[in-house]
Amino acid sequence: MTTYGTIPATTSSSSPSTQNLVYISRVKNRVKAGLGTRRPWKTMFDPRSFGIPTTISQAMSRLRINVPYFRMNYAMLALFILFISLLWHPISLIVFLLLMSLWLFLYFLRDQPLLLYGHVIDDRIIVVVMTIFTVAVLLLTDATVNILVAVAVGVMVVAVHAAFRKTQDLFLDEEVSGLVHNGGAAA
Repeated sequence: MTTYGTIPATTSSSSPSTQNLVYISRVKNRVKAGLGTRRPWKTMFDPRSFGIPTTISQAMSRLRINVPYFRMNYAMLALFILFISLLWHPISLIVFLLLMSLWLFLYFLRDQPLLLYGHVIDDRIIVVVMTIFTVAVLLLTDATVNILVAVAVGVMVVAVHAAFRKTQDLFLDEEVSGLVHNGGAAA
């Protein structure tokens, strides 16, 4: 009996190169799935979706809707601003890159909810804890002014974008974003 053209069955003692390829494939799929949870940048920066809020309450309403909706994008934007601010501080940049790997593992590339002692940890808690941890560790690297300015700029950029980005064209998923929608009127 010939076996020409058939795919051999894998055995438990598969070669290390095959195991590496499987591992690389799994990591590549996780990266695609993890970054897939962010909103499209084109949607976030669509010029037709910006407008000046007429009242403070309208701006606050937009903030309450846009921040959870674009939270992955906002986290990436704030971390990019922090990265740019650390280019002239190599030790801080190395620490930041190590912290970024922790961010990738705990927030950006997770495909399942984070469990701690049998309890599901909400993504918002992870973002807050990781932000505080990142800033605290980076402050130990003698780039305090750069870090504080970068965090302030990041918060300001997020707040301005969220306040000026209209919310009518967003497809809200209240369960995912944690929003409670009263009356269906969007700012």
